[in-house]
Amino acid sequence: MTLEEVVGSSSADKKMETVSQALEELLVAAQRQDCLTVGVYESAKLMNVDPDSVVLCVLATDEEDEDDIALQIHFTLLQAFCCDNDINILRVSGVRRLAQLLEEEPKDGNGNEPRDLHCILVTNPPVQPLQCQALQDVGSFCEESRCRNQWVPCLELQDR
Repeated sequence: MTLEEVVGSSSADKKMETVSQALEELLVAAQRQDCLTVGVYESAKLMNVDPDSVVLCVLATDEEDEDDIALQIHFTLLQAFCCDNDINILRVSGVRRLAQLLEEEPKDGNGNEPRDLHCILVTNPPVQPLQCQALQDVGSFCEESRCRNQWVPCLELQDR
């Protein structure tokens, strides 16, 4: 390994960690302001009705989801729609970390199943827009990735 590869690798790792932290901050802030849509079906409905309000689409999977053909088909359709409508997309591994961030319980007191965290949309309503540095950081990361022809960048959220 050359020095450039070592330094470049280290700085790329730090960048990914910074963007992961920004994504976590963004999701928590968006949830507080009621700017999150959670679930594949719910997300598809919102994007059909009001795609202009969506600023980020987070597609989350873990290793056990990789063989779920139906989920992969949904993701492909959502990604195509996002590309057509200039919506930033992130592919994320770490569904358990998302559940921690969004304070999801495995089952609630009534025995209801938890929300489907495989697709999360962040919306930015024009009336009260999200004023969040994390949104800018994540958006910049997505834009930089597109400039490198990586249309759906991937991040790994670490359990804590």
